[in-house]
Amino acid sequence: MPSLKDLKNRIDSVKSTQKITKAMQMVAAAKLRRAQEAAVAARPYAERMGKVLAALGAVYDGQENAPALLAGNGKDQVHLLVVATGERGLAGGFNSSIARLARDHAAKLLSQGKTVKILTVGRKGHDILRRQYPELIVDTYSFREIKQVGFTQAQLVAEKVLAMFAAGEFDVATLYFAKFGSVISQVPTAQQLIPAKLEKVEGDASAPAVPYEYEPSEEAIVEDLLPRNIAVQVLRALFENNASFYGAQMSAMDNATRNAGEMINKLQLSYNRQRQAQITKELIEIISGAEAL
Repeated sequence: MPSLKDLKNRIDSVKSTQKITKAMQMVAAAKLRRAQEAAVAARPYAERMGKVLAALGAVYDGQENAPALLAGNGKDQVHLLVVATGERGLAGGFNSSIARLARDHAAKLLSQGKTVKILTVGRKGHDILRRQYPELIVDTYSFREIKQVGFTQAQLVAEKVLAMFAAGEFDVATLYFAKFGSVISQVPTAQQLIPAKLEKVEGDASAPAVPYEYEPSEEAIVEDLLPRNIAVQVLRALFENNASFYGAQMSAMDNATRNAGEMINKLQLSYNRQRQAQITKELIEIISGAEAL
């Protein structure tokens, strides 16, 4: 049984931890709003980019001269997994859930005889995946020192992916991140980047058809937008991850603060009982000594 001194030290230690987790919860809550606004603001732009490319890409339907970023290179042997996670931990299962989705996909591809390469964006994803697939990681990006990630960082990742594709180092690229839903909901998501998986734009039969003339040609616009689309989708993933991280951290620190409070109550109860027993024992000794006299 621990002594009163040991219990007191443990109570003080847990109280200090509780103060830290409470402070981290408040910091995460303060940063969450701005991160959430950035993630929500990026969604319409990324979705609209996809719709524009889908509409313009229709010009290549059934043609063999479609850009490789749009139609692929005709092979499906080498897969690049771009895994975007957080730079820090203490966010519950946020980082591990993204890494698990990528890891499961990698295992499935490997079982089919495919070649898998992994590009990590974020230190935590690299730390998790290198335990099982150290030989598959071809490069990693860490933006820990950057206060607010933006298009510059997304462009760096996109340029690396495009350079690898141009060099014939992979056939299919898939991006992994967590889509922000709420403080308690971050959804691990896989999005195919190359070849571009664009939704078909369905026409509205009730609306009059409006002809558009493009300058330069539709083909030139598509070839210019396709590389930009990679950077836009990576940027959206970084924003979604940022909001998801702070939401997950806020929730995790709230749970940690509550758990610390429960532990303090249990330790305090044990301390009080032991102290009461010690006082009772001392009183009995005093009374027994008095009666002996």
